[in-house]
Amino acid sequence: MNTKLHAICDSQGRPISLFVTAGQVSDYIGARALLSSIPDVDWLLGDRGYDADWFRDALKDKGIRACISGRKQRKTTVKYDKRR
Repeated sequence: MNTKLHAICDSQGRPISLFVTAGQVSDYIGARALLSSIPDVDWLLGDRGYDADWFRDALKDKGIRACISGRKQRKTTVKYDKRR
């Protein structure tokens, strides 16, 4: 058995909020659990495990721009800032 650690970190990489799930659980569970603890920021950087339309919409509602690459199964490509 393994685990995943989902984290909200500041721009220096210091953790602000943490959430642990079982390793086989979708990253969406961690995203949903930490959504309310995301501070007022301009950008959120995340890996493709957090690529979901509902998550992008929730970030947009909070005024946060998502920098998350799209999943390979996604039918339409997602634009994101690769340099970030």
